[in-house]
Amino acid sequence: MSQDLLINNTIAFVKQELKDAEGGHDWFHIERVYKNALLIAKNEAVDSLVVALGALLHDIADSKFHNGDETVGPKVAREFLFAQNVDSHIIEHVIKIIENISFKGGNTSQQFKSLELDVVQDADRLDAIGAIGIARCFNYGGFKNRPLFNPAIKPQLNMSKEDYKNSKAPTINHFYEKLLLLKDRMNTKTGKQIAEKRHDFMLLFLDQFYDEWDGIK
Repeated sequence: MSQDLLINNTIAFVKQELKDAEGGHDWFHIERVYKNALLIAKNEAVDSLVVALGALLHDIADSKFHNGDETVGPKVAREFLFAQNVDSHIIEHVIKIIENISFKGGNTSQQFKSLELDVVQDADRLDAIGAIGIARCFNYGGFKNRPLFNPAIKPQLNMSKEDYKNSKAPTINHFYEKLLLLKDRMNTKTGKQIAEKRHDFMLLFLDQFYDEWDGIK
């Protein structure tokens, strides 16, 4: 099978699997991550097929929507890639990317490292910040019926993986618990450059949010 056909089959599969997904984790999220990953990969010595498949399949079954079960995504991806007769070493690399891409509260050590993971992880994190990141953050907060903001509930910066997964904190807290931390956790030069502008935009948004909350302007 040609790489182009494999990519097209993967895109069709992901679109079908995520047709009813929450708006921040739907096909359009995958498409943005895919495009960002290809952009970043141009400046990195990586296996472009692994990057493409990792980006397209990284959220095929996000644990947040499967009762916290982190085995579903890798299982679905593995079965799909196997059915496409993908080489086993490529399958294993893609599965490792899926298993290790998540932020998980930021205090969990990553068990696997590769340049391909660095690229896909940066692409995924870029979609979590900036204007799109803000939109996704509040969309998910609404999906979980979380309050926008509560001054009495302070952000928790040292959460365990389980605390992070089970948090019901206001949406604004997520900026401090994850989004504002991502700029300094980018792996690649391109990722870092793009993240700077998006990070600054989030800071401007928060300043405006607090001014409006306090009735200043």
